[in-house]
Amino acid sequence: MPFASKLPSARGTLGDNAYADLRGLLIAGQLAPGDRVSPRELAARLAISPMPVREAVQRLAAEGALVVRPQSGARVPLMTRPRFVELTTIRVALEGMAAERAARAASAAELVAIRRQHDQLRAAARRVRPDPAMVIRANQRLHFTIYRSAHMPTLLTLIEGLWLRIGPVLNLDLRSSSERLGKLATHEHHARLVDALERRDGRGARRGLVGDIESAAKYILTLDRLPTKEDA
Repeated sequence: MPFASKLPSARGTLGDNAYADLRGLLIAGQLAPGDRVSPRELAARLAISPMPVREAVQRLAAEGALVVRPQSGARVPLMTRPRFVELTTIRVALEGMAAERAARAASAAELVAIRRQHDQLRAAARRVRPDPAMVIRANQRLHFTIYRSAHMPTLLTLIEGLWLRIGPVLNLDLRSSSERLGKLATHEHHARLVDALERRDGRGARRGLVGDIESAAKYILTLDRLPTKEDA
């Protein structure tokens, strides 16, 4: 299980930190559908006992982000094609709204941070041998730097909930081939999105963001790795 990279854990109890750590891995696409989640491995990495990790797993299972079965333990759930299409439709609406809002609400410093994240993503994807985990993290950071710049906390929480479910599937996209990673280096949708934000062009920012989501979704569906039914 690839726990090598994660989002920073929030301050709090051991259980809260374990929850934030594992939640961050899911949102950042560091886990793929079907991956096993080992409380012992995560506990060892965090230097804590397995109990808080088990509590975190149960919390995420209650949110639908993990599936826990007596015989097989905790795993990242598989994503069906209909569910993926549904989540993509919702993402287009909510994340497009966040991008449009960010074009008006982002501060000058936030626009600089967005441009920096975009450049870091391109640099990671342009490496001779790009590291998929690094590119996936850079992609996630770019998106959420934009969404936080909308200054709509409730909307941000809703988007985080979507990525908690969609993040593992985005893993399939960027880990599918080195060619796919290379294309991200010159991703026209990201470039248009960032340019529109800097021009304070809300509609243009929405178009760039929606184009990014829809192009990735189209590619993932061509991989034919998503079952049509839950029990497939």
